[in-house]
Amino acid sequence: MPADAAAHDIAGLLAALPGIEASTDRALVRQKSRDFFWYSPILKAQLNAKSGEAVLRPRDEAEVLRILTEARARRIPVTARGGGTGNYGQCVPLAGGIVLDMTAMAAPLSLEGGVAEAEPGIKLIDLDLWARERGWELRLWPSTKRTATLGGFVGGGGAGVGGLAHGTMRERGNLHSVRVATMQDPPAVLDLAGDAAAPVNRTYGTTGILTRIRLPLTPAQDWRDVAIAFPDYPSAGRFALAFAHADGIPKKMGGIFDAILPPYFRALAPVVPEGHSLALVMVAPSALIALRELAADHGGRIVAEQDTVAAERDPDATPFYEYCWNHTTLQVLKQDKGVTYLQCRFPFEDPLRAMEAVRTRFAGEVWMHAECNRFGGRIALTALPVIRWKDEARLGEIMAAFEAEGIAIANPHTVTIEDGSAYRRVEGDQLGFKTMADPLGLLNPGKMRSFAP
Repeated sequence: MPADAAAHDIAGLLAALPGIEASTDRALVRQKSRDFFWYSPILKAQLNAKSGEAVLRPRDEAEVLRILTEARARRIPVTARGGGTGNYGQCVPLAGGIVLDMTAMAAPLSLEGGVAEAEPGIKLIDLDLWARERGWELRLWPSTKRTATLGGFVGGGGAGVGGLAHGTMRERGNLHSVRVATMQDPPAVLDLAGDAAAPVNRTYGTTGILTRIRLPLTPAQDWRDVAIAFPDYPSAGRFALAFAHADGIPKKMGGIFDAILPPYFRALAPVVPEGHSLALVMVAPSALIALRELAADHGGRIVAEQDTVAAERDPDATPFYEYCWNHTTLQVLKQDKGVTYLQCRFPFEDPLRAMEAVRTRFAGEVWMHAECNRFGGRIALTALPVIRWKDEARLGEIMAAFEAEGIAIANPHTVTIEDGSAYRRVEGDQLGFKTMADPLGLLNPGKMRSFAP
């Protein structure tokens, strides 16, 4: 696969695609060739100079097929992009070629039997508000809900708010079905439902271009954001586990943060007492009394509360989920560029012991942050700790120490699906599907390590 721009007939490609929005403006192409990979100093060094050669923005499935047909004929790589909110370089072209901007395909299409169908470029906030008007809401969304697209979340994310109730996108039933365009000869569109859709779930667009997505929803709820301060982090951890197991409390989210982190949360810093750890939760209004009592059982006190949907509709407000998941890292990076992060899952048995072991061993170097989640029907604590960056060797030592405590690592400092997903990997024959759907290896080349064209 040629990696130099001179090897790709971009001019011939564009000439063969009249009527399709396209640009070779260097600044725009560079912008559309990036995501939030710079969270990782390792990926920043690897990816900062990478760029596509042109941006194409299809308006419908027919235009997607035209683009793939002409790109395949010229052996030009195609890298799909949504909102560009990923963190692992999912939408960064490693071999030049086309950046396929999917944001013009952004329509909600139908809602029937609790299943929504939409085009991949729709923002998750828009899809959720559209569903809410019809009595439903998304089961899951990332902390980047206000900017991320549906296709990007399915193709490159899959975990986030709602995971405490529904698990991640890898759980059977959370992705209903998809339409996906391939780079076969000639390119085709496949309808994949149930387990058959697994090969395009969290595969970074390496196995096809999503053109329609069908997601099961859940009945809409009036959620409340609640912030709870605790005198120390172990108390917050004990609360988090009790909260996650409290079946009588309708819940969407539960995150806990060591005392070093709340000062970086602009709207919450003034209300969290100095030296206190923090829990941020989303619950139904009916659960507020029970939540207050549960927090008090663990030494916690509610310090802030707001309407979640009202906050996310207000451009000047911050829904509390934008302090959670990987937004925690972003909030710190806004003020301190000398940090990075990890993605971990604590052992199902005695997770607080493992968490405290690494938190105390790396005090001042690992700023602990964990989210309540479900994996395979079991409650889990998933961590996205902020890490004081020193160098790659020290990061490796920290990851090894985590693993020695039984903590699973999904390494966010690598671009490949195999190395970066680990416990988050979706089951299914992704390699076999890619071999069939993209035999020349033109879809986002370099991201599936096990594939050879």
